[in-house]
Amino acid sequence: MADALAEVEPKAAQPQRGKNTLAVEAEKGKKKSRLLRTVPASLIKFRAFQNREKVQAGATPPVTKKTKENLEGPCGLGCIVIPSCQRLNNFHCFLFFYSLLITSQGIVFGLVDLSIDTFEKESHLNNMENLLLSLTYDISSCLIVLFIAYYGGRGNIPRWITFSSFLVGFGSLLFAFPYFSGGNDRASVDIEDICQEMKTTTVCNKAVTSFQAKYVTSFILGQIVQAVAGMPLYILGTVFIDNSVATHSAGIYIGIMEASVVLGYSLSYVIAASLTRGTENSIFAISTMLNNTSEEWLRNWWIYFGLVSLIAWSTLIPLSCFPHSVRGTAKIKAEKRKHPHPFDGEIKDQEFGPINIKDLFATIWVLLKNPVFICLALTKASESLVFIGASEYLPIYIENQFLLKHSTATKIAGFVLLPGGGLGQLLGGIIVSKLRMSCKALMRFVMVTSVISLTFFGFVIFVHCNPIPLAGINEDYAGTGQLGNLTAPCNSHCKCSSSFYSTICGRDNIGYFSPCFAGCTQSKKLNDQQAYYNCSCIKEGLTTSDDQGDFIDARPGACDAKCYKLPLFIAFIFSTILFSVFSGIPCTLNILRIVSDNHRSLALGLTYVILRMFGTIPGPILFKMAGATSCIFRGTEYCGKTGRCWIYNKTKMAYFMVGICSICKVFTIFFTAIAFCLYKCLSKEDSNILNIPVKNLKVKKKGKN
Repeated sequence: MADALAEVEPKAAQPQRGKNTLAVEAEKGKKKSRLLRTVPASLIKFRAFQNREKVQAGATPPVTKKTKENLEGPCGLGCIVIPSCQRLNNFHCFLFFYSLLITSQGIVFGLVDLSIDTFEKESHLNNMENLLLSLTYDISSCLIVLFIAYYGGRGNIPRWITFSSFLVGFGSLLFAFPYFSGGNDRASVDIEDICQEMKTTTVCNKAVTSFQAKYVTSFILGQIVQAVAGMPLYILGTVFIDNSVATHSAGIYIGIMEASVVLGYSLSYVIAASLTRGTENSIFAISTMLNNTSEEWLRNWWIYFGLVSLIAWSTLIPLSCFPHSVRGTAKIKAEKRKHPHPFDGEIKDQEFGPINIKDLFATIWVLLKNPVFICLALTKASESLVFIGASEYLPIYIENQFLLKHSTATKIAGFVLLPGGGLGQLLGGIIVSKLRMSCKALMRFVMVTSVISLTFFGFVIFVHCNPIPLAGINEDYAGTGQLGNLTAPCNSHCKCSSSFYSTICGRDNIGYFSPCFAGCTQSKKLNDQQAYYNCSCIKEGLTTSDDQGDFIDARPGACDAKCYKLPLFIAFIFSTILFSVFSGIPCTLNILRIVSDNHRSLALGLTYVILRMFGTIPGPILFKMAGATSCIFRGTEYCGKTGRCWIYNKTKMAYFMVGICSICKVFTIFFTAIAFCLYKCLSKEDSNILNIPVKNLKVKKKGKN
């Protein structure tokens, strides 16, 4: 009875009626309860709760808006309610299935990024197609997030999340469709390997148009579906978590949610790294796609997407069984109402009537006039750029900086992102929750961790390897060639093409773009590895002979850079990511605390729009521009188009990655400092509310009343 009475806000109660009126309504409530004796006990208790609330509030409407938000019902599928399943009607059970669904979409995000990256390299799409594939999710989500946040925040959130579970699985199948239907066959191509005077080389190796059309269409539709699915998960799901747990515990559970996304994304890098294709021997990998390996490669892609669909759909029935509010939500909300709300006089009194589009824009305007909210939203946008740099730029950086295979570099990036990003989100939530930080303490925490992260970024810039000599790039063929030109007198008769990149290391410890550019005329397979002979451009160095007595001039792969800094780099970048993502949960908690309870979902939606506009949409473009600027040799003979970048300037890559991420961290500190100062100024206007710690709010509330 005490929990039911606590659900009604004092300001929502109307003037008390006479004793006779209350007696009549109480009698009506008793009669209705007698009529429900044949209904299961859980439903009788639920109905009695509604009647008691009406009697206490004296409200004439049958069900008020506050009752709907605090609706606690039985756990069941529609009208099917199983008593033994009611023990699962709790927040922790919901969190398990919710986190599983979040993880599955994180895997989809990672698989899509890896797949698009490989497809763009092979198909040489134009700029418009590249933008459509890269930005469809961000643009689609920006267009719908405000409407889902506003209308979904006032509806049944578990039903929205159930709908998202279906869309995640369906969208994943759309991504699998072009691989499942096949058709990724290549036009016939003559693969160039060694130097031949009489040779015809076909360098225009385009994907079949039908597969390219199917791929682009399926992936654009799939990303639109995933955008619709993601908004209820990340916006409404966060609000549901905040409603269902105590204020000081929200950070832990939101941290679990964010860590689940990072977990899924990182797992995709680990499991699908072998399917990606980088610069090393990429043309020879394509040539093998003309045989049975092509079918296996296609099958692996659609199997991964299909498994994600099954994982997402496995949560469909469990999530659909949860009621509007899980058991215990009413008591938690009652406790929260005892605490004063920041900016109580400015925002919380601005309540609106029935849901309509006019009130949506009115609420958006209220939020835009909140300077603290805008600064915190910009903080999250700058933070998103750092993680984008780590997820998209890190694999190619490791590959070129430490001369690793593309698949190995992708796996290392996944292993760094998994513990660094996921653990950082989780620890950040745990720390701020256990310390029960106030809003100002949360902002201080963000600034301190950002400074620490910025310090580690400074160390990363010193961990890089010296470039190895590469003929025609930074070595001039022993004085016979020119820098920037792969062709020299020693290979001019070979008719080599820069569209085929397969680096080899000569016995002179100089790298060559391909065996052709080294002037090699013969090759043998020794111990499952190619060896090259009679290379006209290789004239120095120690000679070694094979079993047949022939002298080996070169072997495949890059020369040993004698750089052993990879463990140190991993340690620094791990620490950087760990402290960088510490600020994610505190920013979210601050946004939830500084806005009205009725505006939380829309505030998160508006934050998401700002994050996309200033973070995730320009972020990939910015890092791709940095990669293009770091490129020192790019293929230029592909079907008349500019080819992919084969060789990067290692020093430039280091400065660009560290520079962009450091600037983002500076913006994080700057916007958080402004939000802190604004919050501090506003707190002076109402020091009794804003300057007290969270754990003492209850006592101060009583004193104020």
